[in-house]
Amino acid sequence: MKAQNLVHLLLALCLMPVGPVMAAGIELNPPSPSVQTDPDYAAGKRDIQAKNWTDAIKHLSSAAQRDARNADLQNFLGYAYRQAGQMEPAITHYEQALQLNPRHRGAHEYMGETYLLINDLPKAEEHLAALQQICTVPCEEYEDLKKQIDAYRMSHAR
Repeated sequence: MKAQNLVHLLLALCLMPVGPVMAAGIELNPPSPSVQTDPDYAAGKRDIQAKNWTDAIKHLSSAAQRDARNADLQNFLGYAYRQAGQMEPAITHYEQALQLNPRHRGAHEYMGETYLLINDLPKAEEHLAALQQICTVPCEEYEDLKKQIDAYRMSHAR
């Protein structure tokens, strides 16, 4: 293969839409087949889009009882709890998401943002560092958390 053709092939591969899809600001890896047909999972996603946190928690918790090994479901639950102002359960669900998938970019971003909300900058920076290692090319999750950390630092500067 000619070098020019190889370069074009590599560029095409880099631009292909692979990896996670974003919905309502939350990373969605392809869900497991059981989750794809779960009415509570679908209802929970709709509730998140509608910012109906209480119902999102209820529906996603029901779906998680049937699919305890789904990192995206745990990330959605963490997000819903955080948006509802319940930081402890949010952190618990983000931790579960990261136990299931240590490279889950969304869970790292949202966990970092949660730590900023409870004024734990060092923990937020740990998740930024994890994203820096995970994102071999620029990624939205790293950039978003970095902006949040920078804003936090500016607002807490003496």
